[in-house]
Amino acid sequence: MAFNVLIIDDSPAMRKFIRRVLALSGVEIGECLDAADGQEALNVLRANWVDIVLTDINMPNMNGEQFMEKMAGDPLLSSIPVLVVSTDRSDARMKRMLGLGAKDYLTKPFLPEQLGGVLGKVLGGRAHENN
Repeated sequence: MAFNVLIIDDSPAMRKFIRRVLALSGVEIGECLDAADGQEALNVLRANWVDIVLTDINMPNMNGEQFMEKMAGDPLLSSIPVLVVSTDRSDARMKRMLGLGAKDYLTKPFLPEQLGGVLGKVLGGRAHENN
């Protein structure tokens, strides 16, 4: 089963890097969409179905926290699992994002195996059914 993914990061280079890491993670990826900030991501989500969202925190216009608050308040989007991918390693930030509904928190940089493991956990083991 292939999973559709939305990557939210204000850095085009980081979005490209995460796409490459996803390809190496062992998880079968279908459509891989991206957005540069939370507002753009909400627009993408309202027009496309995704199985999981990977979001950065520090972005212009609408940051990751604001994005997650908006998702939680939208009945059509609130059930989509979110994985936070950030350079912020502080316990306070991790607790805040998990408290907003993030399913997990992965700090940059990370290895493909780490991302694959977290995706497998978040997607309930469905991520590696065909492997």
